[in-house]
Amino acid sequence: MSNLDVKPSATVCGGREDVPAGPVRELLTGRTVQLGESTQVRRLLPSLGRRMIGAWCFVDHYGPDDIAQEPGMQVPPHPHMGLQTVSWLHDGEVLHRDSLGRKQTVRPRELGLMTSGEGISHSEESPRDHARYLHGAQLWIALPDSRRHVPPAFEHHAELPEVTAQGLHATVILGELDGTASPGTLHSPLVGADLTLAEGAAARLPLQPDFEYAALAMSGQVDVDGVTVAPGSLLYLGSGRRDLSLLADSSASLMLLGGEPFAEKIVMWWNFIGRSHEDIVEAREEWSTSTRFGEVHGYNGARLSAPPIPATPLKPRGRER
Repeated sequence: MSNLDVKPSATVCGGREDVPAGPVRELLTGRTVQLGESTQVRRLLPSLGRRMIGAWCFVDHYGPDDIAQEPGMQVPPHPHMGLQTVSWLHDGEVLHRDSLGRKQTVRPRELGLMTSGEGISHSEESPRDHARYLHGAQLWIALPDSRRHVPPAFEHHAELPEVTAQGLHATVILGELDGTASPGTLHSPLVGADLTLAEGAAARLPLQPDFEYAALAMSGQVDVDGVTVAPGSLLYLGSGRRDLSLLADSSASLMLLGGEPFAEKIVMWWNFIGRSHEDIVEAREEWSTSTRFGEVHGYNGARLSAPPIPATPLKPRGRER
């Protein structure tokens, strides 16, 4: 997933000094961003006051959109470095192509996980013959400094482990939940899970107190620790929790995101994560002039050009504004 903003601002994230030591209830609503020709997303991370949740540093929620007469998602080839991308769908399909030569259709409740490492490029599009509805989330995970230069890789996991309880069904996307672990490759301690609640469900989900967490409502309204969260909203929960109460008057679904607070300070600009202004300038130049990020074959269209670098030097600072 690309940040298609033609004038992206630099976002500085990381550091543990601003992570709440205990539980909080901070409700965030997304800002609308146009993505490609016909897809609008609600951007929830980074936001004005909240930049990261563990190593999760970028969250877009989109749909459900009726794309029966539309091309759907059309994101041309673009580069990434220093991060992992997570594709997660509730409806529709996304065709992934990358500079490693991988071509993979990702379907609902399947994990598409791309590790950019030192550099990769990819495109994402709805197949020519696609389902009527498109609904999902695209997320980024910041790689720690020790792992941000690893060789790029792409994983597709069509089957993921599940956790069930009375009225609750959870798919473990990444990390571990209630003793059940995803096969997806991680480089930081974190968790991502897709939760479905039946009508009238009242559940209590076990958490790790040294993680910070947030809940992203995907469909239906759900009461999370006493706060009603509507679709496309993110409730930041802080840390220090051993469990989380969930109530649903009607059927609902949400994503649980969490992780150990990310200690390093990073610079995130356009589709790059680095540690300094120089890292970003170098990556932008190499996307324009070198073969560092490879080439995506098979996409019917030109690749994205990088926006101009801001005049003000990019400096890594803390997690919050």
